[in-house]
Amino acid sequence: MTDPHVVALIGSLRTRSYTRIAATRALAAAESAGATTELIDIREYDLPAFDPGRDSPGDSATLTASVDAADSILLASPMYHGSYSGVLKNAIDYCGFDEFEGKTVGLLAVSGGSFPLTTLEHLRSVCRALNAWVIPHQAAIPNGRTAFADGVFVDEKTASRVDTLGHRLVQYADIEPELSTFEGGQNQGASD
Repeated sequence: MTDPHVVALIGSLRTRSYTRIAATRALAAAESAGATTELIDIREYDLPAFDPGRDSPGDSATLTASVDAADSILLASPMYHGSYSGVLKNAIDYCGFDEFEGKTVGLLAVSGGSFPLTTLEHLRSVCRALNAWVIPHQAAIPNGRTAFADGVFVDEKTASRVDTLGHRLVQYADIEPELSTFEGGQNQGASD
């Protein structure tokens, strides 16, 4: 695939978001590997709470069109109460099989404290339910307050993991996904 398109969906509303800093770095790595990129900053979208009975409220059609145009998707979230953010969940709920099925997805999570493993696990489960192919390599950034200084990574090893994630979003953008997952077959809410 030439010039794959990588989209990052940021699940943080904070102005000075560590998640946004990390996702921006991953997108820069994807660009250096030959991709075009787009950062979807949920703060800039009017996305009311998802209601499957409403047709394309607010900016939901713009959001889904951007995600649908991606060859690879980066889902980036802060860890909230052991999971991912509600605003990211709401944005993903506007999407479905049309936007995610067969797509390559990378996962990035940032926490204020411990390793955000459950955030990554929960995002991985959602992606499996949408029949997306999730890159095995993921980026987790614990202790966000000490992981960055003046908007850049303090630890080069963590920065390298984020760079690798960006490169793999390009490397595997055209991977042929496996057959639909069991979870995808059980996911009736996405198609109703």
